[in-house]
Amino acid sequence: MQQRRYSRLCLLSLSFSCLLLLLPSFLGPVDAYKNYTVGDSLGWYDATVKSNVNYQKWADGKNFSLGDFLIFNTDSNHSVVQTYNFTTFKSCDYDDSVGNETVEWSSTNPSNTLTQAVTVAVPLLKEGPTFFFSGDYDGEQCVNGQHFKITVSHGKGLPDSLKDPSDQAPAPNAADYGSTPDTVVPFDFNNPHDQDTDVKKDSGSISLHVKNLDMKLNGILLSLGILYMF
Repeated sequence: MQQRRYSRLCLLSLSFSCLLLLLPSFLGPVDAYKNYTVGDSLGWYDATVKSNVNYQKWADGKNFSLGDFLIFNTDSNHSVVQTYNFTTFKSCDYDDSVGNETVEWSSTNPSNTLTQAVTVAVPLLKEGPTFFFSGDYDGEQCVNGQHFKITVSHGKGLPDSLKDPSDQAPAPNAADYGSTPDTVVPFDFNNPHDQDTDVKKDSGSISLHVKNLDMKLNGILLSLGILYMF
């Protein structure tokens, strides 16, 4: 009798351990791609316009991932520059940037005296450090607080709608490798990705996880039921 009870306890402990191992697959990451409004209600301005801006403080503690969007609410007197080059970032100078490491998503028009509201959506397309600043007025706005840096993680990876078409094309023949152009980070996306699509994909994934978990739990419960019959 004691040996039978001991066997029951061992099987119960094993079943509980299996359940714990299954939980991570059920509770896996299901967050949709996110849109972050830079500066929240303060918008994207330098300290001469909004004296209490601190964009680095705003960015710290947030988890940015590939496929997310940064939304800049500003005006036509302030620009949005994104760069992967730390030297360009520190110099606050877009004009001297080289290569394809720096993109000016929105620029000012000095000849236009009428300031207009502008909303700029910037997708996060590359992992690692990414820097943002306003490069207008010889970097004066950047010096006056309009800058910050973030680190972009892989997350769920880029959705198909944000991938460079060249990355999805068939691989070239070996003879063509020498003539293959360098991959250029795409920056012709100016609208946030539709998050509903990703939520639906995640929901389908969750349903599959639930079905698999239900089958495994039924097996565990069946084993326990058989055990207690003896």
